[in-house]
Amino acid sequence: MQDEVNEKVVVLVINTGRKGLHLTGSMLRAAIRKYMQYLQKQKALDEKYAETYQPEGKQSMKDLMKQNSKLANIEVTDHNIRDFERVAKKYNIDFALKKDKLSEKPRYMVFFKARDVDVMTAAFKEYTERTSLKEKKPSIRRKLYLYQQKISHRNREKVKQRERGQER
Repeated sequence: MQDEVNEKVVVLVINTGRKGLHLTGSMLRAAIRKYMQYLQKQKALDEKYAETYQPEGKQSMKDLMKQNSKLANIEVTDHNIRDFERVAKKYNIDFALKKDKLSEKPRYMVFFKARDVDVMTAAFKEYTERTSLKEKKPSIRRKLYLYQQKISHRNREKVKQRERGQER
């Protein structure tokens, strides 16, 4: 973030000493030269960072193949992709999603590095546990509907009995 601020705002401080208000051409030239050196140094740092950068998490197949490792894959259905991405992010797995266009139903293949197989199996195990818990959990709408039926049934059973007489 600081780099972005440095790129957008340029502050040039010139120490003029005793002269104070007088800015000479040589002073301005020296200040511009210093600023140019600073820009070149920043560019060199950015290039060095770009060489060592490796993407993490969800990425394209091209980026995953560039990392020179064997790939393994697992098939995931359409409605489970988001849940799987959350678990994969938790385990810091580098993966790529590829849609199978030939099948009628949307199927996705999750490609990951073969060396991450142990981590992937742990993540997939947690993912399957989550999905099984979601399936076991009853629907809130269904619960509301059942309670609504009970209440309406209870109201029908109630019969108001009023007697208009005085007891002595």
